[in-house]
Amino acid sequence: MTAPAGPAPIVESGRAVALLGGAPVSDGLLDEVLALCGPVIAADSGAAHALARGIVPRAVIGDMDSLDPALADRLAPDRLHRIAEQDSTDFDKALRHVAAPLVIGAGFTGARMDHLLAALNVLGRRADRRCILAGEADAAFLCPPRLELDLPPGAVLSLFPLGPVSGRSEGLRWPIAGLDFAPLGRSGTSNEVTGPVVLEMDAPRMLVLTPRAALAEAARRLLSAPARWPAP
Repeated sequence: MTAPAGPAPIVESGRAVALLGGAPVSDGLLDEVLALCGPVIAADSGAAHALARGIVPRAVIGDMDSLDPALADRLAPDRLHRIAEQDSTDFDKALRHVAAPLVIGAGFTGARMDHLLAALNVLGRRADRRCILAGEADAAFLCPPRLELDLPPGAVLSLFPLGPVSGRSEGLRWPIAGLDFAPLGRSGTSNEVTGPVVLEMDAPRMLVLTPRAALAEAARRLLSAPARWPAP
């Protein structure tokens, strides 16, 4: 595995990494994420989710302003990585210090809308880091240059641009070829799968949202997608 360019990694893995945030996560969703991943790490207070399962996270990364001191005392000092700057979120701090083929995040979408928006912003700014945000109802990730998905006909697949972007599609009820997308212009929400899906994008700015039931399929396909966006 070639580590993405950027800050020196705190955690390196050849397998998908589970990244836990501090927002509420159901036991069922956490089970799904852990089953798809190898190492478990946490962004600040997300360590509570791991410790509640008897899992000692390989690393806890963040500004440590919300991690319960009693929980911090249960962790070896070398597993706590405090990054004091306040110009980025704990999700960003963690994601940019992980070198792995895929990160699956849970605990970042359910508590507050401003936290969700900040997390989606990070997906766009860290386009070279393949990451899925897993929620209770759906999953979101930045589309790579080319992506194939095998989803059941009738499944909802939404596209939402983080900036100007265009592309082409196969297997969608409403094809996107020839359309220009932008946050304050056209979006592609509530599209519908009609067959094997192929998406190609001309820029690292398109979010893909799939039903939660497609989490494992999205993870499998992102792990095998050949092309990556370059580091910013």
